[in-house]
Amino acid sequence: MELQGKVVAITGGGKGIGRAIALRLAAQGAKLALLDLDEEAMTQTCDLVKEAGSEARGYICNVADEAAVETTFNQIVADFNSLHGVVNNAGILRDAQLIKVKDGKVVKKMTADNYSLVVDVHMKGAFLCAREAAAHMVELGVEEGCIVNMSSIAYRGNFGQSNYSAAKAGIVAQSKVWAKELGRYNIRSMAIAPGTIDTELLRSMPEDALNAIAAGIPLKRIGDVDNIAQTVQHIFENNYLSGDVIEVSGGVTL
Repeated sequence: MELQGKVVAITGGGKGIGRAIALRLAAQGAKLALLDLDEEAMTQTCDLVKEAGSEARGYICNVADEAAVETTFNQIVADFNSLHGVVNNAGILRDAQLIKVKDGKVVKKMTADNYSLVVDVHMKGAFLCAREAAAHMVELGVEEGCIVNMSSIAYRGNFGQSNYSAAKAGIVAQSKVWAKELGRYNIRSMAIAPGTIDTELLRSMPEDALNAIAAGIPLKRIGDVDNIAQTVQHIFENNYLSGDVIEVSGGVTL
């Protein structure tokens, strides 16, 4: 897909990986619809996109809320008169072990609420946004469309992340299903599985902890947000990529 003039929606587009994706796609001439709950961060990213010479609009949206997603995507199409792709990037963490045991006694359990919240934001959110994007792309008759779903190498299973790992595995499975279902409309679906990436959350950790993480990565360094943005651009531009997952982890395998 040639990105010049194309309309792409990015969930979690206010900061971090979402912002990096927005700026990289904007540099290729894409017009961006940014979905986030952080209005201030989203406004800042919109301003940066405009400084880069492209167009961006922000939409406050809880991606796990079906009515909100439907309304938001209707508004995106009304504002831009088109839609060619979506990047499902929004996510949260609520890490905990399934059970925590001390002296033979269970002292803590992962709560059902935190399990459901993470699965809803990641997996249900990707489902809702992909569904609405696909519906609009088909009805608009766009020549080609693309859905990019943000998974994680945790989809293989990661300690203390039953909820997150399940959601990220589900995202990979959904992505493969959509590639099969939507290919007839020339809509592609791909997943990206990042490893440890230098985000605001990660930078809040002590330096010795960061050094220990980097030491466990074969490339001996933590990834940059633009490494993920580069991969998103590659997926959009390579029109024979569909139904697969690209791991961007510096060589880490869980």
